[in-house]
Formats: sequence, structure tokens, C-alpha cells
Amino acid sequence: MNTFSEIIDAARRAGPARFVVAQAADATILEALEEARRAGFARPVLVGLPDEIEKEARVQGISLSGWEMVPVAAKTDSAAEAVKTIAHGDGDILVKGLLQTADLLRAVLNKANGLNTGRTLSHVGVFRFEGSERFYLVTDAAISIAPTYEQKIDIVQNAVDLAHRLGIETPVVAILCAIETVNPDMQATVDAACLAKMAERGAIRGARVEGPLALDNAVSVEAARHKGITSDLAGRADILVAPNIEAANILYKALIFFAKAEEAGIVMGARAPIVLNSRSDSVRNKLYSLALGALAR
Repeated sequence: MNTFSEIIDAARRAGPARFVVAQAADATILEALEEARRAGFARPVLVGLPDEIEKEARVQGISLSGWEMVPVAAKTDSAAEAVKTIAHGDGDILVKGLLQTADLLRAVLNKANGLNTGRTLSHVGVFRFEGSERFYLVTDAAISIAPTYEQKIDIVQNAVDLAHRLGIETPVVAILCAIETVNPDMQATVDAACLAKMAERGAIRGARVEGPLALDNAVSVEAARHKGITSDLAGRADILVAPNIEAANILYKALIFFAKAEEAGIVMGARAPIVLNSRSDSVRNKLYSLALGALAR
């Protein structure tokens, strides 16, 4: 797959997925779900206060006939109820509605009845630029603030697993740093070198990993050659792994606002994919993320 249209087509071929929306009184999410339903890959399950959800649907001119509703006593119950719905096998993908990310993730990570697998959760963004012939994946711009080396192993594996779903059989992973050499005073470079070595030994499955790499020599073969980097992976990255949330988030938003890239993103590492869009995201980007979640289930 090389375009978001192909992702939507693949989601349709996989059959309708049950999208469980926590606190579903969100106009743009409802609009995106209606687009996904019309595209043939979504069966919405709306969790929240029915009156509020129906009011938002009316504003958008959306009929909720045939949509499943899971009522709650209070808005604050929406996250736990949505997670419980999936945990009990009545949903496939968790979707953030009109609530705080922290509240949703708290329910996901609940040890008693959450969706925790023991693996670090991480957000994976999928980008496509005008004129490009493939996707680039960026992680982790939303969950892990300052990931440890052990957490980075999970973060890389989560991105690799999603790349496989996109048809990238053996993705090239670039562990990004400010420089492309190991400097003991820069822990990120040490982590990067260890991740690359551990990938050689099978700790990361289904990918080739190189690092440390600066952004230019991660995506440009010419830049890598100019700097004397001899690795045949340098300049050919499919997955860009940032050292911390600040670097990932800035890169993520720069790609959207400066490079005008098309984008989708989901959280990996739980028992079900999680669509965790920003409230500022467009309906189109939310539709792409829903399709990505359906593909990753």
C-alpha cells in the first residue's frame, strides 16, 4: 500500500470493524465515523450520554439509525465503559471522543479490566507527501515522554508491526539523534547503537534497524554518503524513531503544517488499536486514522 485510499480499500475488504468511541458526543468524530460507515469498514459503537450524542449528530445531519449506543450514567464513566466493551469482545478498535487523552489511557492501563498487554504503548504516525511513492512512519509523538531503552524496544516493535500491516515486509528503522555517531554524553546515541545491535540479534522482529542517525542521513542516501556513512540502510528509512516526545511531536507537526503531508495515527501496544486523534485534526485525517485502526486490528 502506498496511498491512504489503498488503506481505506484494504479496511473495506477486511470487513466492518466495531469502533468503540469513548465519550462520543464529538461532532468531527461522528462525521468521520459516518464517512467510514459509508466507505464500508465501520460499525460505530457510541459510548456516552445518548442525548448529547444525538444532539451532536443532528448538528452534523447524521442519522444514528442502526448505530449501537452504550449509555453511561455520567461522562466520566465513558472511558471505562468503552474499554470494558472491547475487553468483553464487543468491539475491535478504541476511539477517543470528547475527553482527555490521560483519562482514556488510564482506563486502558487499568490492571483489573483494561487493555494492557505488558508492552509499552506508543503512538505511530503514518505520513505521505505529495509526489512521494511510499509512507513514512514517525514515533512516538504522543505517549512516552522520555522512553527508557527497554521502552524504546517496544516503541520500535509497535511501529514495525504497523508497517507490516501496511505491506512493508522488512521496514528500515532509523533511530534518530542529533548526530550520527555514538557520544557517551548523549544517552540517545548510546540507546540507538544498542537498539541497532539488538535488532541484529533478534530482539526486534521483522525489521532492519540503524542508529544513531541524524534526520538528513536517515532519509537521504546522498546526505549519508556525504557524511561518510557506509551503512546500506542509511538514507532509506521507512520508520523514524525520535529520542523523546518533544522531538517526535515537533517533527510530527512540522510534517503536517510545513510539509503539508497527509497523516494518520494510532496507538499500538494494547489489546486493540487506539485511535487517538487531536481535536484539531480534520475529518479527513480522522477518517484515515479510523481506516488505519481497522487495518491494524
